[in-house]
Amino acid sequence: MKLTASAVVLAVLASAGNVRAATPDGQHDFDFHIGNWKTHVSRLQQPLSGSTTWVEYDGTTVVSKVWNGRANLVELEVDGTAGHLELLSLRLYNPESHQWSLNVASSRGGELGIPTIGAFKNGRGEFFDRETFNGRNILVRFTIYDIKASSVEFEQAFSADDGKTWEVNWRATDTRVTK
Repeated sequence: MKLTASAVVLAVLASAGNVRAATPDGQHDFDFHIGNWKTHVSRLQQPLSGSTTWVEYDGTTVVSKVWNGRANLVELEVDGTAGHLELLSLRLYNPESHQWSLNVASSRGGELGIPTIGAFKNGRGEFFDRETFNGRNILVRFTIYDIKASSVEFEQAFSADDGKTWEVNWRATDTRVTK
């Protein structure tokens, strides 16, 4: 039986609080990301519009451990052709569901957005949510992959057709800063 992306998203969101102790504990899944990073971001300037114009940014990311790894705080600051971006992400681990919520705010808005919720499996993190973008109901998928001691890749994609197709609109590469 093949599940649609929408069914997967709903299963991830519905499973919060229903996962039992047999699920591996993921409270240290983000420990790899603690520290200082150089960050390169590519952002689709106008997602879900048919545009193919990307803008580039470079800067830094600092990730601090909170609650002995069950939470962490990400501070991203980058500059590029489209200006200056400052993002703050509070990642929180839920020990009952064994899932993480990724809660992001921009310095421009000053409010946390809708959290993406998910977990790591086989060295890859996938996080989903439903939200409204430019008046349209969409699915959001945030993926963390190619995790190495010295680098990690991130990607965000939107789907306006309930997960049948996805448009990537954010790519980031973090490279560890060594002393």
